Amino acid sequence: MQPNMHPMLTTAVKAARRAGNFIHRAGDKIDQLTVTKKSHADFVSEVDRTAEKMIIETLLEAYPSHAILAEESGAQGDSEFVWIIDPLDGTTNFLHGIPQFAVSIALQHKGVLTQAVVYDPAKNELFTASRGRGAFLNDRRIRVSGRKQLTDSLIGTGFPYSHFRHKQTYMGIFEELMQTTAGLRRPGAASLDLAWVAAGRYDGFFETGLQTWDIAAGCLLIVEAGGIVSDLAGKQRQLETGHICAGNADLQPQLVKLMAPHLSEAMK
Repeated sequence: MQPNMHPMLTTAVKAARRAGNFIHRAGDKIDQLTVTKKSHADFVSEVDRTAEKMIIETLLEAYPSHAILAEESGAQGDSEFVWIIDPLDGTTNFLHGIPQFAVSIALQHKGVLTQAVVYDPAKNELFTASRGRGAFLNDRRIRVSGRKQLTDSLIGTGFPYSHFRHKQTYMGIFEELMQTTAGLRRPGAASLDLAWVAAGRYDGFFETGLQTWDIAAGCLLIVEAGGIVSDLAGKQRQLETGHICAGNADLQPQLVKLMAPHLSEAMK
């Protein structure tokens, strides 16, 4: 665990572990779960909802005046402190028994990300960061990769799965990166993908059309691990637009440059 952990981060870790342990246990009875469809290829289960309730209860027990922005229950409260929660990122993986999913919790203070937790219960990997204090995997400091050339790089991504209005942009970028990198990977949980960039497992990551709760914690992890995060045009709008491009200081600008010719006017 991160040494001298910030009290608010300690609470977030407690919430993430509590929810993650519940999710892990629920994985043994997937065929018994009640699952509903929010939109095309976008599912929610009773596990998502219960995990989210556990997280919110834990956070508000410690900080009752804080506001919440959560995937399943939406926004509640009015405060300069806002907890951004994805209780089960990678629900489709979870429902298929694929052990690639995570709990993601971030804290914004006056619009600035200050705390981040991404917890992978299947692997018991806890990624944490506090602004200005670095990023950690369990008790080990992590850094983004040191690779400098796209030709040597492994890039994570997420295919459009529910909304397809940016499909042409995405496919253009995907086709070019397929030919100019060492490989592309799509495991299916954006918060973990971003944590893996922070840990140097991926050299970069891009995706379109994500939600704030998918990426908030991962953004802070990458910055605190020495990386750069922006939207696809290189601007600091990723939390608003849901379009994200991340990587180390050498590769991220190369990715942004490569993507520029493929962007629609609305994405520039």
